[in-house]
Amino acid sequence: MNLESFVAELQSWATLALSYLTAPWFAYQLAIIVVLFGLAKLLSLRVEPRLEARAREIRGHPGLLRVVVALLRRIEWIFFSLFLFIALTVMRSVTWPSRSHFIAIALSLSLAWLFVSVLSRVIRNRLVARTLSWLAWIYVALVILGFDDEAGTFLDSLALPLGEMRLSLLLILKAVLLLFATVWVAVVLGRYFDEQVQKSDELTPSIRVLIGKVAKFGLILVAGTVALSSVGIDLSAFTVFTGAVGLGLGFGLQKVISNFISGIIILLDKSIKPGDTISLEGTFGWIRELRARFVSVVTRDGREYLIPNEDFITHRVINWSFSDELVRLDVNFGVSYDADPHEVSKLAIEAAMTVGRVEGSRRPVCWLTGFGDSSLDFVLRFWIRDPQQGLTNVRGKVLLALWDTFKENNVGIPYPHREIILKKETGNGLPAEAFQEVRGKQEEID
Repeated sequence: MNLESFVAELQSWATLALSYLTAPWFAYQLAIIVVLFGLAKLLSLRVEPRLEARAREIRGHPGLLRVVVALLRRIEWIFFSLFLFIALTVMRSVTWPSRSHFIAIALSLSLAWLFVSVLSRVIRNRLVARTLSWLAWIYVALVILGFDDEAGTFLDSLALPLGEMRLSLLLILKAVLLLFATVWVAVVLGRYFDEQVQKSDELTPSIRVLIGKVAKFGLILVAGTVALSSVGIDLSAFTVFTGAVGLGLGFGLQKVISNFISGIIILLDKSIKPGDTISLEGTFGWIRELRARFVSVVTRDGREYLIPNEDFITHRVINWSFSDELVRLDVNFGVSYDADPHEVSKLAIEAAMTVGRVEGSRRPVCWLTGFGDSSLDFVLRFWIRDPQQGLTNVRGKVLLALWDTFKENNVGIPYPHREIILKKETGNGLPAEAFQEVRGKQEEID
């Protein structure tokens, strides 16, 4: 159908519609519809707040709560459809069906709008949900009014030939709607499959993340291919176009693609996984999640760093829990030369064992490392299993335990001594005979 024939068909339909609109029974039906909608609106203002307050008491079922709230937000349409059904039943029992035809159309359109608007609430994006709901309702309205074939023919006439393929507006609309529907189903299925995989205890965390991501991307790719093939689009026609787009994306999105590939490599070689404690360029924390582009690292102060996957490939990463949960920490200290080094080593080990986080299965060790200027230098080495709980705090507790133990056993911790000589000169530049020696200035060791 070309544009001229479509306009002629539209004019003939307008003539019939005008004759119908000028009939007396149309005015009666229109008045009934307006009054019933007003009653439904007034009734919903009283009923909706009470029902919504009860609906908010639903706990543990967010999906059900979303649907119930969506129904309550459109309760005037529920009342309106109910009133229209009652009016249609009464009118058909007392008069000719043709005198209630407009009410029947209004009932069908209101039910279609109610169904489409509630169903679109499952889509979280408000703009997409509203757009799809309007498109779906317009299509249903055309079917109800009997203009779906004419509208389809008109949209199909607006076409652009691309080689052997004919790309029409109708084909584009079908492809977009079907593509969105199949991709949405693929995302829902992929999310559900990912949740089931994450519950498996037989797979390592890295393998669980890898399987979940591969399943999501695979389902989306299959959904897109099925949607485009279902509407009759030959995918081979886009080979050159997609090759050019892929080349452009390869140059323009090098970092994005590099991070994506790096993420796959990380999952395959299992170098890091959720729950690992890592250090990277001054950032110390534990891995919360592995994403396609970045790794989420949470630090002890509650900050969440989104570090690109490429950094874990190209930089030096310290994984404190890569092959073993045990982590060794060192604490350096010094004691007076008056103390017995054998007794000091024994006391230091006993002090470290009193700290709760110090691992008892691997006994701490304490070694004399040198004879310093002011003290005997020691290093105390102990093990922990929970580095994600922090390193500075456990070192601080061990140092406090050493302080308490040394005070109880009269083991001194010396201060460094500094000797300063002041040289006084005479007026003619000759050195004075007296030198003043100042001792006793002490500085605190950091």
